[in-house]
Amino acid sequence: MLVSLGAFAIAATLIVLLPGPDTLVVIRGLLRGGRSRGLSTTLGVLCGLVLWVAAASLGLSAVLRASKIGYDILRAVGAAYLIWLGVLALRTRGTVPSTTDSPRRELLGSGYVAGLLTDLLNPKVGVFFVTFLPSFVPQGYPVGATCLLFGAIFVVLTGLYFAVLLALAQRVTGWMTEPRIRRRLDTVTGTVLVGLGLRLAID
Repeated sequence: MLVSLGAFAIAATLIVLLPGPDTLVVIRGLLRGGRSRGLSTTLGVLCGLVLWVAAASLGLSAVLRASKIGYDILRAVGAAYLIWLGVLALRTRGTVPSTTDSPRRELLGSGYVAGLLTDLLNPKVGVFFVTFLPSFVPQGYPVGATCLLFGAIFVVLTGLYFAVLLALAQRVTGWMTEPRIRRRLDTVTGTVLVGLGLRLAID
């Protein structure tokens, strides 16, 4: 079991360090609302991961993988959501949101909700957990309980990664809020989010 835990921790760490939609959405949160928005987005991402881990451990993700129609529908919705976030970042690049703006305008595109939906609307996350976690379960151990343990480790590693990201972001907040730099960061973030959405749609 210790060998399996060690192997899983190494593999999970490498996967967490790969930049993906979760990282980009958190960065977008930092750009649009500073450290507090980045933190709330991170909490949304982590909650989404917890829900997918629970679903994978209960076998629900296996059902999703077996249902082509359900998978395709969720994939299409997730792709549209990522593209929408990317377009929104491109449309508002370089601008600083006003404190008087109505929060309903960004209800589906900011903070906790953005982080949560980015995970929940991506069926690849569920399929990843249902195929990745069981492969490390040693023979003779209960699959469901062990997958929950491995999933908890993955969520903790992801939380640590984002904690480091948020800590570093706090030091460069002034730099990130410069209009010229902010415009470039918004452009890159928006472009990559649109690209990820298109890739999810055609995969």
